[in-house]
Amino acid sequence: MMRLEEFAYDLPEELIAQEPAAVRDGSRMMVVHRKTGEIEIRTFRDLPGYFGEGDVFVVNDSRVFPARLIGRKETGGLIEILLLTRQPGEAPVESWEVLLRPAKRVDVGTTVTFAEGCRARIVRRLSEKQWLLEFRTDVPFADFLARFGRAPLPPYIKRRKDRARSQQDLERYQTVYARVSGSVAAPTAGLHFTAGLFDLLKGEGVGIAPVTLHVGYGTFLPIESENVEEHVMEEEHFTIDEETARLVNLAKRVIAVGTTSTRVLESVVDDGGKIRPVSGSTRLFLHPGSPFRRVDALLTNFHLPKSSLFLLVCAFAGTERMQEAYRMAVLNRFRFYSYGDCMLIL
Repeated sequence: MMRLEEFAYDLPEELIAQEPAAVRDGSRMMVVHRKTGEIEIRTFRDLPGYFGEGDVFVVNDSRVFPARLIGRKETGGLIEILLLTRQPGEAPVESWEVLLRPAKRVDVGTTVTFAEGCRARIVRRLSEKQWLLEFRTDVPFADFLARFGRAPLPPYIKRRKDRARSQQDLERYQTVYARVSGSVAAPTAGLHFTAGLFDLLKGEGVGIAPVTLHVGYGTFLPIESENVEEHVMEEEHFTIDEETARLVNLAKRVIAVGTTSTRVLESVVDDGGKIRPVSGSTRLFLHPGSPFRRVDALLTNFHLPKSSLFLLVCAFAGTERMQEAYRMAVLNRFRFYSYGDCMLIL
């Protein structure tokens, strides 16, 4: 059994990026070569130089919806709501599973008010952290979210509840190729790409193949079991179309952009290394000892210690090598987590 504590590392809080880079493709990029152990420090604009004809990048085109709302309880206190899953129902009532913060002193039956006459009633508690809310709005709920919903930033990116919603966050906590709405967290490895950089990759003969995996509540859940192998991932839904399956199956090398794309590919690959067009769901938990049968290279951000995402990169590149790479990243003042710099593992 592997102990969770083996996947801890020390990170100064000031290295947690609170804002995106000034320009999307201006981030730094650490390049880790698995065969030689060499580590380079480059910039994201250097990415096309590592790839060529026959290589295929697999990107997750799920779109983040503005799932974060700030409301006011009957007592006058502000409360933050993160929409998770819409439940069946008919307008004008919208029922959603949500997270509440702060969740203390919240009672069933409490009414929360928002802008434009929107109200929500807390129907019941579903678990220690999840609640069921019923929303009523004077306009279609999607229109209400488009006007007042905020980017569902992770809790380590600090934003005051009483601050106006950030147009920068709504734009930058979203990939330029996001297409299918459904995620409550961004597939952050893709945040660095621009249309111009994709043009450079295509100019080198590189293919771009989208998959869709909607990032859900599980991305916020810490591993709580002391033994890593006992952790169970939350279910997430994905889709692979025929053209993506064709491109991946013909690829010389497959480069997964992010852990979500990695999990989709490794969830469906067969014993011959091929994938097929399919829609389904996955709970795949990749940790040291897990095989990788279709992903040849990985582009990813720097992840939280003891998280399932950090365990995935340790599985792909080796725990000792990743611990050393992260130590080097701290020493060289890389920016960490969702709005931070990135790592290319070859």
